Amino acid sequence: MTDPNPFEPPVWVDGNGQALSCREKIKVLNENLGEIGDMAQDALEDAILMGCDEAQVRQVLNDLLASLVNPYQKPKQDS
Repeated sequence: MTDPNPFEPPVWVDGNGQALSCREKIKVLNENLGEIGDMAQDALEDAILMGCDEAQVRQVLNDLLASLVNPYQKPKQDS
């Protein structure tokens, strides 16, 4: 069965907007994205089969992503 909404990975860029060129980094990023997509699809299907509202599950998944923290973010300097 073909996916009705195929997902294409983005062109990965660095903090300056320049495209990443390291094939190994791009491969890892795309593999991670694929794994996250598979897990999210499984979670969505499980929730729907258990009677959850699809819109709510999608919102919860969006909220989960929005809550992720960048542990490498530099602290803001006070002026």
